[in-house]
Amino acid sequence: MGSIDPPKTENGYSNPDKSDADHRSAGGDGVPPATNDMTPESDDLKKRKTNMLPLEVGTQVMCRWRDGKYHPVKVIERRKMPFSAPNDYEYYVHYTEFNRRLDEWVKLEQLDLDSVEADVDDKVEEKVTSLKMTRHQKRKIDETHIEGHEELDAASLREHEEFTKVKNIATIELGRYEIETWYFSPFPPEYNDCLKLYFCEFCLNFMKRKEQLQRHMRKCDLKHPPGDEIYRSGTLSMFEVDGKKNKVYGQNLCYLAKLFLDHKTLYYDVDLFLFYVLCECDDRGCHMVGYFSKEKHSEESYNLACILTLPPYQRKGYGKFLIAFSYELSKKEGKVGTPERPLSDLGLLSYRGYWTRVLLDILKKHKGNISIKELSDMTAIKADDILQTLQGLELIQYRKGQHVICADPKVLDRHLKAAGRGGLEVDVSKLIWTPYKEQG
Repeated sequence: MGSIDPPKTENGYSNPDKSDADHRSAGGDGVPPATNDMTPESDDLKKRKTNMLPLEVGTQVMCRWRDGKYHPVKVIERRKMPFSAPNDYEYYVHYTEFNRRLDEWVKLEQLDLDSVEADVDDKVEEKVTSLKMTRHQKRKIDETHIEGHEELDAASLREHEEFTKVKNIATIELGRYEIETWYFSPFPPEYNDCLKLYFCEFCLNFMKRKEQLQRHMRKCDLKHPPGDEIYRSGTLSMFEVDGKKNKVYGQNLCYLAKLFLDHKTLYYDVDLFLFYVLCECDDRGCHMVGYFSKEKHSEESYNLACILTLPPYQRKGYGKFLIAFSYELSKKEGKVGTPERPLSDLGLLSYRGYWTRVLLDILKKHKGNISIKELSDMTAIKADDILQTLQGLELIQYRKGQHVICADPKVLDRHLKAAGRGGLEVDVSKLIWTPYKEQG
């Protein structure tokens, strides 16, 4: 799935002092308004434009985005502006070149009505979208968030996209960050009228108003996730939270994560999961950076169900750290592991990068022959994942009825360079953890 990273201010989050309206206002960012054409319109042209309003859902049109340029969009939804003329609507649009996370409400003046066209075939649109991703964006994908739980067939996917087509929460406040959300999340009905939610960064309770959060913070005695600290290295810390013991926290974490994961299934029954929450620590407490979840018992050897790095902390190697951490837990369990299937496109790219780096590092140092089974025992990576990774790199040959690894040093170096840098290192000596056992 092609995606493009939304423009960010410093530290990777939206500026709390500058709203979208500021970005889009006529001339506010040096961009002339859409109606700045000095050529007088004919009466016929004006009449034709008026007749096409309000625009129908499904209309294709060009829209001025926050970069000041026009991009093709599809109208997903519309709503009447209060106390306005009959045709005065706002439109919720999907930028067909970009990921759904950038869908937003726009005003009529941002749309170029001369470019209005009939609905196009979705397959053609998808094809155009996939071609728009540059090599630079592909390279960056390895460090973006990974979308999880994408077990939806075509019919379910259409139903999911219809139900979640309009973002319900526009921004959240979490600790010192205000963050623009990417996707719909099914918060309880009483939050339907909220464009912004305020989260306690320690217990993850969410509120409608800043004053409620301030009152809550005076009473909340948590300074870290409500679980056992199993890793501390420098300012980085990892907490294991049992969904059964901390049900409300687990559910709140799922609501929060869904704002940034498109096809994640929201698990209300969090009893079956362990949540591994990564934090940056300072004198104010341990601040959540990202997490991954893991089933307590998985017959398919899944060692990771869902993974997310929050937007302000992306591009810092935390996603790779979380993947590496999940495999260190598998090694401690004495099991091989693999992420829950099916993986999203972004997830597969991130995992392939991890598998490539780990396997090729071993092959470079190893003298003599080594089998897939031996590699699996050393890394806790499932044999199927090893085989597919090495086949994708064309490092496997089939001789005399068995797979043989061909590890030419120059070829290994080339593949390692292409795989990019690893993330933050997991210092295994700092991991204090025993595998989960059901209490009697």
